[in-house]
Amino acid sequence: MIDLYYWGTPNGLKPRLMLEETGLDYRIVPVDIGKGEQFRPEFLAFAPNNRIPALIDHAPADGGEPVKLFESGAILQYLAEKSGRFLPADPRGRADVMQWLFWQVGGLGPMAGQCGHFRVYAPEPVPYAIDRYTRETARLYGVLDKRLSGREFIAGDYSIADMACYPWIVPHAAHGQNLDDFPQLRRWFEAVRERPATQRAYVDAADSYAPSRKLSDAERDVLFGTKPAP
Repeated sequence: MIDLYYWGTPNGLKPRLMLEETGLDYRIVPVDIGKGEQFRPEFLAFAPNNRIPALIDHAPADGGEPVKLFESGAILQYLAEKSGRFLPADPRGRADVMQWLFWQVGGLGPMAGQCGHFRVYAPEPVPYAIDRYTRETARLYGVLDKRLSGREFIAGDYSIADMACYPWIVPHAAHGQNLDDFPQLRRWFEAVRERPATQRAYVDAADSYAPSRKLSDAERDVLFGTKPAP
């Protein structure tokens, strides 16, 4: 059994997509980040960055002690290696997937996240930040659009690179992006959206995270560190 410590944010949804695709036995352990549950000592014991997602695999391949992981990219790689799926075994194919996984972790996620913060969650508009992050998110969408020209998925076959990127494209409207401007990205996005595993992963995601929802002052304090952590 795998415990997925989860809230329905883009990063939280990445390993959930993978778990649904692989059929590995798992259960959701909700971590309400608006209430500060990510600061609980029992969570920090294995997720020291006080962020979701995190994972505990109670049945690792070596039969030893449970494996405890934080960081969504590391979790995706671990689940791919555990299941033997969605990450090529050959060095060239593996390198191709991994470079796009790292691209999402180091680029698309942080930049789109800042874009969403300043466009949706900031208590007051900051025009420079809105313009800067909206433009950078558009640039990254363009990189992905170009990459998908002539390819069904990001690295050929469907992989953890696609699962990493897709949840960060879902809130495209909140990021100020129109998928009509990125035809290859739109085609890919619609294909991933229609996968049964994607639909299962997203069935209740809006219950915990909605990019258009206005935050209370208390939630903003917890999420963005405007006051000391509880």
